Amino acid sequence: MDEPDQLKPLDPAYVTVMRISAALMAVPLLFGAIILETAQFTASGLFIIPAAFLAVWAVFRVPSRRFARWHYTLGTDRLRIVRGYLFFSDTVVPLGRIQHIDVHQGPIMRRYDLATLTVHTAGNHNSSVSLPGLRHADAVEMREAIREYIKAAQA
Repeated sequence: MDEPDQLKPLDPAYVTVMRISAALMAVPLLFGAIILETAQFTASGLFIIPAAFLAVWAVFRVPSRRFARWHYTLGTDRLRIVRGYLFFSDTVVPLGRIQHIDVHQGPIMRRYDLATLTVHTAGNHNSSVSLPGLRHADAVEMREAIREYIKAAQA
């Protein structure tokens, strides 16, 4: 476990995963723009050009900016996740409050050997905190470290 003040970035492969996810989300937007463009019966570019610019921005610019704003650290008694630019969030989860820990992968994340660590705590507000973009082995290691902390605290 690291010192609480040394924040670590997510795995760099997570940028690629976010880009692939954004590209998959941009496909319906572009498809809709093409339909609207053809329904107009003129090739003015009124729909397709803005949709294409928006898709390119969402696929290439947004993921790299989001990636640069995610950091985390697993201290001896807490998990700290810092993220955001306009809407900044600094979440500290005391390890003693954690009730359940998940490590999961989707098909795209599995391809890049990444995982999301999700911790569930007691309470209503922010009772689940997710940390995406970790190497699968690191996420499993963090899960086991948290489990060992909980086990030692209960003993």
